[in-house]
Amino acid sequence: MDLATVIGVLGAFGLVIVGISAGGPLTLFVNVPSLLITVGGTFGIIFINYPLKDVLGLFGVVRNVFMAPRRDVRSLIPTFVDFATKARREGILALESAAEELRDPFFRHGLELVIDGLEPQSIREILETEIEHIEHRHTRGADILNSMGTFAPAMGMVGTLIGLVQMLQSMSDPSTIGPAMAVAIITTFYGAIMANLVALPMAGKLTMRSREEVLEKGMILEGIMAISAGDNPRIVERKLHSFLSPSMREQVVARSRED
Repeated sequence: MDLATVIGVLGAFGLVIVGISAGGPLTLFVNVPSLLITVGGTFGIIFINYPLKDVLGLFGVVRNVFMAPRRDVRSLIPTFVDFATKARREGILALESAAEELRDPFFRHGLELVIDGLEPQSIREILETEIEHIEHRHTRGADILNSMGTFAPAMGMVGTLIGLVQMLQSMSDPSTIGPAMAVAIITTFYGAIMANLVALPMAGKLTMRSREEVLEKGMILEGIMAISAGDNPRIVERKLHSFLSPSMREQVVARSRED
């Protein structure tokens, strides 16, 4: 569970609800026609704009916003140093049992390519293609949420126009002005909430997670290529350090000295 996402969602919606409650009952902001126009209209546009399988896969994408594996790229460095040391001492085939124990499919696949004796250029091309597809899948989910963040306020404006038209057509009956005005204003409110408290922040979190995973995969790629080239373990370590920030690099160095 991503604690930052949970805190953000609870904090944002909680403060909005508290602000509403301070000025009147929450029921004033519940309007079914406005919800149908804003939420229903937004999802309808998403179905028009994207293939069905991508939209249905949005639920899994949203789950990744709240549930995501912890990525500690620092732990990759000692792993690759150990692999490089073993490969130089015992030969590349000695890594076969280690590859089977790896949980990361990308890492395991790359190491298996090296063990199978593929040319370094072929290994790089295969792994880079896989990284591109991973990035594409992640970008697609974030794109849908960004589109929702764009369309939701627009549908809110559509609801506002509908409410204003209804209000202007019934100006002779004062009792209908209030409900029509409520639809006109609340749809804009729903659109703003849906975009700025739900869709756009989730898209931002998915984009950040995608960058983290691409960084991790790029680090694995360079480590695999270093092992394939038979680099000295210290050279492997230096290459992988270049992926880390200075503070993270210092932590890795300090940890290696302790070990």
